[in-house]
Amino acid sequence: METQKFSYDNSIVRAFLYATIVFGIVGFLFGLTAALMLFYPELPEFLFGTDDTTIKSMASGNIQGLINTHGAFGFGRIRMLHTSSVIFAFVCNIVYTGVYYSLQRLLKTRMYSDTLSWVHFWTWQIMIVAVVITFFMGINTSKEYAEHEWPIDILITISWVIFGINMFLTIAKRRVRHLYVAIWFYIGTWIAVAMLHIFNNLEVPLSFTGWKSYSAYAGVKDAIVQWWYGHNAVAFVLTTPVLGLMYYFLPKAADRPVFSYKLSIIHFWSLIFVYIWAGPHHLQYTALPAWAQAVGTGFSIMLIAPSWGGMLNGLLTLRGAWDKVRENPILKFFVVAVTCYGMATFEGPLLATKSINKIGHFTDWVIGHVHLGALGWNGFMAFGVIYYLVPIMWRTKLWSVKLANWHFWLGTLGIIFYAVPMYISGFTQGLMWKQFNPDGTLLWKNWLDTVTAIIPYFKMRFVGGLFYLSGAILMVINVVATARRGSFQKEVPAEAPALANISNKRKEGEGAHLWLERMPLLMGILSLLTISVGSMVEIIPTLSLKKSVPTISAVKPYSPLELEGRDIYIREGCNACHSQMVRPFRDEIVRFNGKNGQYSKAGEFVYDRPFLWGSKRTGPDLHREGGKNPSSWHYKHMYNPRSTSAGSIMPRYPWLISSDLNRDQMVDKMKLMKNAFDVPYTKAEIDSANKWADNQAAKIVKDIFSEANDLKQEYAKRPQGELEKKEIIALISYLQRLGTDIKTTEIQTASNN
Repeated sequence: METQKFSYDNSIVRAFLYATIVFGIVGFLFGLTAALMLFYPELPEFLFGTDDTTIKSMASGNIQGLINTHGAFGFGRIRMLHTSSVIFAFVCNIVYTGVYYSLQRLLKTRMYSDTLSWVHFWTWQIMIVAVVITFFMGINTSKEYAEHEWPIDILITISWVIFGINMFLTIAKRRVRHLYVAIWFYIGTWIAVAMLHIFNNLEVPLSFTGWKSYSAYAGVKDAIVQWWYGHNAVAFVLTTPVLGLMYYFLPKAADRPVFSYKLSIIHFWSLIFVYIWAGPHHLQYTALPAWAQAVGTGFSIMLIAPSWGGMLNGLLTLRGAWDKVRENPILKFFVVAVTCYGMATFEGPLLATKSINKIGHFTDWVIGHVHLGALGWNGFMAFGVIYYLVPIMWRTKLWSVKLANWHFWLGTLGIIFYAVPMYISGFTQGLMWKQFNPDGTLLWKNWLDTVTAIIPYFKMRFVGGLFYLSGAILMVINVVATARRGSFQKEVPAEAPALANISNKRKEGEGAHLWLERMPLLMGILSLLTISVGSMVEIIPTLSLKKSVPTISAVKPYSPLELEGRDIYIREGCNACHSQMVRPFRDEIVRFNGKNGQYSKAGEFVYDRPFLWGSKRTGPDLHREGGKNPSSWHYKHMYNPRSTSAGSIMPRYPWLISSDLNRDQMVDKMKLMKNAFDVPYTKAEIDSANKWADNQAAKIVKDIFSEANDLKQEYAKRPQGELEKKEIIALISYLQRLGTDIKTTEIQTASNN
């Protein structure tokens, strides 16, 4: 058969590799900043100015500089920037780097279209820049790992489709008959992410000329769709494509074949089937239907088997090559990465069980767990791939093996100093929250007692982040020096025989899966069906059965001012630290009951678009906040949390007090809620929305002045009606509404044993 000559495109690989490194450093810096703010909440004041004489500041001695930031550097926004930059910018870019490099070589062909490759590259990087800008501006949806607003969601979809077209057409013109295991994971990843992204991000824009939108789902329905997406973003963005990289780069670096072909088959199909079911384990003991929680737990426990099958397949590939690990920093990174993958995928199912979830959920234990995977599995796999590719593409040796080893040890120390303190912090939180005195009162009634107890672990976590970032900076130095010493090869000449035309029918003696591996279309269809089963079983009943969310007649839609306050709450990223879900435990009902004494019910969230149940409690739960504290307390708390709560680590929000509420779209929001989502606003209520908001604002201001004489005197010097116009009043209206629809003195609780 005639040998065909062609070339591999290294330019696109280089572009994604550079993007990985740049955005990796950016993501780590955002994470380090967020970690610092959790024990030094005065950081924005130090940078921009403060009126607190006890705090040193780089700016002038007033708070106007901080006000002028309009919250751009608030913790909620920084935290969003960190998660999105690490997931979409760092991990996705290294995945694209590895896919564009390995796919060409595994299929013995150039990518189908250089143009599509570059369109994919630039649309993805433009999306990342747009995310950074909009998040700094407070434009977000609040949905975990999916905070991007609708125009960016569309851009992500376009970029992902372009990537898929290029990948599948490259597979179609391959010169290798059978698809290697790494490509199975690439195919499964593309299908799953497309499905997850589209269905979770269904939203209705307020207008097609603005950024604001509202989720197509509400309350419980939004929660199950979001965590079907959220958990499987971990599965199909942070896990399956990186496993594809493992199956290519680990054997290449070790110069050994994959340990077991059969184990690879079991690993792939069982993983993509089981993973998709596990999302509801994030919603244990919530208002989610019990059957969905149970299904999520069951499949989460089953995940141990395929996950550990993959881990063992990776580690056992090194059989007979462990002597290389001692000398080769690339293999060191891969070994620790695969080990962290195994540890995280054992711990995840444990956290999904109800017994452990009641202690671990909402605590730093989950943060430690997530970062064991992110720093260890994703980060170290990325570093190993980078160290593998740079010498090959620049046709030289790595500038400094010693520096790479230093990076490895700094990174490993960073993981240890991050994860271990977070585990201790999480155990401490979970146990302190649940402790009672002999007389039946909470031992740690003041929430701040449980916060101040874990501050030392926050500081240790920050040190771990410094170690990890320092190692990454050494990598940048090493990569730049290696590239300068070498000569980059844009086009890599290659040759291979053309693919002969043979029947698609299964040959005699050909294994079923071996036959399937030369049928990419059929493999894609089977992957889609495998992934879709769990999705349909969990999602469709919850969305279609009205009785799955019982209605509560006392629950009414938000007033226009409350709706605006809720949007401000979302803008500032308050749900990053505060949950809105009182679980049916004695300690939570006693601690968070407000005036109502009940745990959260599904019917209370029917008008919540998006839901705001949260995933982490740095501050207390707010679902029963309404009426718990006076409005003047909220005013002072937002201006300076430490004035009302000594030792608080919450940042200040003075711009809410200085900024006027923009009501231009308030009526349009009510109309959208009524017309698109059938929220029962009457025409009279919509027509009188501004008067309704004026009256509610006036009532709140009246309460503030009656409760706080100092504020009354301060505003007496200002124009009448000034305070009523401020954003803080809208936010207070929302906070004072939370959980007040249900009123009872009867405490109902599930077993806490």
